[in-house]
Amino acid sequence: MSHEAKFDSKMLEAMVCPVMRTTLTYDAKAQELVSKTAHLAFPIRDGIPVMLVDEARKLD
Repeated sequence: MSHEAKFDSKMLEAMVCPVMRTTLTYDAKAQELVSKTAHLAFPIRDGIPVMLVDEARKLD
């Protein structure tokens, strides 16, 4: 059985941006956690947020 694991959005309440220590928003379509203050989007892979700056996508 191959299906993508879902991100538990309740986890978001306990998570902060590793750079700015501010709240994150969940982008379900892109499967990313977005830090508006750091202008970074952290990927969610197999339902697990990858909170490494080296893995984050820079936002314009």
